[in-house]
Amino acid sequence: MVTLQGNTIFLRALEPEDLVFIYRIENDENIWEVSNTQTPYSKFLITQYLENAHQDIYEAKQLRLAICKIENLEAIGLIDLFDFDPKNKRAGVGIIIQNNVDRNNGFGKEALGLMINYAFHQLQLHQLYANISTENLPSLSLFTTFEFEKIGVKKDWNFTNNSFHDEVLLQLIKK
Repeated sequence: MVTLQGNTIFLRALEPEDLVFIYRIENDENIWEVSNTQTPYSKFLITQYLENAHQDIYEAKQLRLAICKIENLEAIGLIDLFDFDPKNKRAGVGIIIQNNVDRNNGFGKEALGLMINYAFHQLQLHQLYANISTENLPSLSLFTTFEFEKIGVKKDWNFTNNSFHDEVLLQLIKK
């Protein structure tokens, strides 16, 4: 796969060396809500996942890329295409920047822009969608910056912190 590069970050395929980084993200309870994770992942399971990361999107129906800083090559997050449906030309998209210090610096915006461009131009998708908690204002702002439209609200969709929370369904159709 071609490396996708912007001005401050680039997206790259996962490597076996990403084990510790992915382990930290998948086991960070502070971000479980955005990833719908409910239990910790072992290094063994993540190693198995990385061993199968070579599958292309048509086989795996998903694509997970590391978001890395150009200045020091450090992986700071992940961006995913999931539920890839080539027949209907659509996929879901999700993004996470691991540490607060790397958030609100434009890295997520640049990564999402690169992924949208890749999905529409390389994969020839017609639409992307995202599911975001109504309480996740930074993510809602990020996606609406790229003209994702709110097409529905799933009431009481996620149960976290002993209460139910709504989730917004956003959609971007290629122009």
